[in-house]
Amino acid sequence: MKRSEINNAIKTAIELLDKYCFKLPEFAYWSMDEWRKNADKIDTLREVMMGWDVTDFGTGDFDKIGAVLFTIRNGKLGKEGVGSPYAEKILVFKEGQRLPIHHHVMKTEDIINRGGGTMEMKFYLKNADGTVDYQSDVEYFNDGIMHTAKAGEPVSITTGNSVRLDPFVNHTFGAKMGDGALICGEVSKVNDDNTDNYFAEPTARFAEIEEDEEILYPLCNEYDKLFPIE
Repeated sequence: MKRSEINNAIKTAIELLDKYCFKLPEFAYWSMDEWRKNADKIDTLREVMMGWDVTDFGTGDFDKIGAVLFTIRNGKLGKEGVGSPYAEKILVFKEGQRLPIHHHVMKTEDIINRGGGTMEMKFYLKNADGTVDYQSDVEYFNDGIMHTAKAGEPVSITTGNSVRLDPFVNHTFGAKMGDGALICGEVSKVNDDNTDNYFAEPTARFAEIEEDEEILYPLCNEYDKLFPIE
C-alpha cells in the first residue's frame, strides 16, 4: 500500500467516527511531533500494539480486502499486568470491503455493528486437517441467542447487534455492498495479531508500504522503527 492511501484511509475513518460521535483515545490524534515528544511514555502501546492499523492483507486490492483498525485497549498473552486482560478494537470498512477468511485459536471475540451500513458475516467450521469446512452448518450466538447458518451463508447484522466468534470458527465480515461504509466494534480476549490469526486465503497480516508522502499517523506495527528505544 502507498502511504498516501493509508493516510487518506485514516482521515476518512476519523470523519466517519466523528459522524457517529465515536471518539478515540487522545493518542489516536497525535501528530508525529507529539509522538516523538511522548516516545518515552509509549511502552505499553508499543508492547500490546495499541493504535492505528491499516492493511490490505497483502492483496493489493484495498477496496475489496482490508480495513482501518484501531486497537483501543489490549494486553499481552503470557504477561499478566501488561495492558488490560481484554481487548477492544474499532474497525472501519468501505462499502463492499471485508476481512479475509480466518480463525483464532486463543481469542473469543464479539463483533458489533457500531454504526453506518450493514455488517455482513460468513462462517465456516474447521476440518480435522486444518482446512476450511465449506459444507457443515455453523451455530453462533447473536447477542446471546443461538442461531444456525449454512457454511458461507451471508448473515446480515444491523446497527447495535453483535455476533460472538469462538476459537477455531472461520469467519469473514465487512460492509455489505449497497449499504455504505461501516463501523464495527470488537470486544475480545487479549488480541495477538502476530501469532493468533490463521488465514484461509493468501494474505500478509501487515501491508508492505510505499513511502510516497509523509506519515500522518504511525501504525501500531511501526513504533519500533519510528521511535526506537534508546
